[in-house]
Amino acid sequence: MAREDLIRQLEEKTAEALAMGGTEKLAERKAQGVLNARERIDYLVDPGSFIESGRHARGIRPEVEHKTPADGKVAGFARINGRDIALVSNDFTVLGASSSVVNMKKIRHVKQVACKRGMPLVLLGESSGARMPDRMGAPGRAILAQDPTEYQRLRESPWVSALLGPCYGSSAWYAAMSDFVVMRKGAVMAVASPNVTSIAIGKPIDPEELGGWKLLTGVSGLADLAVDTDEQALAAVKKFLSYLPGHNMEPPPEHPVPPGSDEACRKILEILPESRNQVYDVRRIVAAIADKDSSFELKERFGKSVATVLARIDGRSVGFIANNPLFKGGALDADACQKATSFMVLCDSFNIPLVFLVDVPGFLIGVEGELRGMPGKVINWMNALSLVTVPRITIILRKSYGQAYINMGGGRNTDELACWPTADLGFMDPKVSVNVLYGVKEEDDPERFKQLVAEVERDTTPWELARLYEAQHVIDPRDTRDWLTRVLHVHRLRLKNGVGAHRLANWPTSY
Repeated sequence: MAREDLIRQLEEKTAEALAMGGTEKLAERKAQGVLNARERIDYLVDPGSFIESGRHARGIRPEVEHKTPADGKVAGFARINGRDIALVSNDFTVLGASSSVVNMKKIRHVKQVACKRGMPLVLLGESSGARMPDRMGAPGRAILAQDPTEYQRLRESPWVSALLGPCYGSSAWYAAMSDFVVMRKGAVMAVASPNVTSIAIGKPIDPEELGGWKLLTGVSGLADLAVDTDEQALAAVKKFLSYLPGHNMEPPPEHPVPPGSDEACRKILEILPESRNQVYDVRRIVAAIADKDSSFELKERFGKSVATVLARIDGRSVGFIANNPLFKGGALDADACQKATSFMVLCDSFNIPLVFLVDVPGFLIGVEGELRGMPGKVINWMNALSLVTVPRITIILRKSYGQAYINMGGGRNTDELACWPTADLGFMDPKVSVNVLYGVKEEDDPERFKQLVAEVERDTTPWELARLYEAQHVIDPRDTRDWLTRVLHVHRLRLKNGVGAHRLANWPTSY
């Protein structure tokens, strides 16, 4: 065949691949206001930076070869804000982006390159599950599980998943392994589709109830964020990656400090109520301390009594774990424990210092927590905290009661501990503790009750903790940003160029 004919053949086959599932299916997506797999890539990455891997791949079975351009998964490498990434974008117009022998080879390749060469892996999920008959019967089993480390996470580089439609099979599995999961409202993630599930359980089931955004962000916690559009989801992917390094052997990127970043902290006392029993939203405290407009909250709807927020101080990434009295008075339940633990794993794996903002009345007591293995959740947190090797800075704002004092970075579980003058180091509210310790109620003996409350409070002030050098600092709340900037600089990991030991790298991604 002449060279010109060969070039023409390449052009024809390229056009077939780029046509995806055909004009009719692409038009349907456009009418629905949903981006297709290649449009998602174009929106996400730097213009002209995408290099496709496996453009001419096809389904392995003869009966589907002609209708599987790129075999339903568009894969390759690109840049986001100048940094290299690996990515897979599922093409639902081609056999529902079902998982096959060939397209799973594509995923394996880009995943391995991402881990070996040090770049984030981005997975744009939308898939119908395993392709049949590729995976059916003994022949199917002979091609499954040929990669014994397919579902291993050692966190060499960040993984990000966007759930942008029905997500069953590989899209669900890789989302469950990812460090950040954003989903478009209307998308569904589950082990199997509603049709399959309905047959299995013998009754109809609504897709939203099976794996919609409210369930994933508020009940299971498997998704970090829900948004309204594909474009918003892809923007969230970019924003998340801006806080993280390309791989675990480098520090996170530095960013310019926005003008006016010092102003909000000077008014921080306007956020904190005078009464220790009055609630407030700790996320406003985080925003006041951090660089202006740099706060990015993960799992906002899950375990809400603790806020986990990526932000920047002086242009450098930090992770805030902050008790939020706005929900359950800040008491830590099973979901909050799991959320805090997974956030520590994220930050330690990718060299992001941790800042604990403490206002915690303790752990939420009750039968529900015990049924969910609450003691195990508490100790999982402590185990993870003991393995953290990035800098840990603790600031006690108000209450720091009981065992929760330790979980929230008390004692030797932090590198530097500061108290606000409003800090309270008891084991419960002083008035309640007098009743518990001495059996005295205010209505029975007001004078003695008042005396005992004063006695209990005397040992719970920040001055007592500072006197014993358990708190290294007592600071004016309005100086918190300046103090934190300086202390984070002191505790930078100079000897290892900002890189921690990553002892949590193989911690489960969900449990």
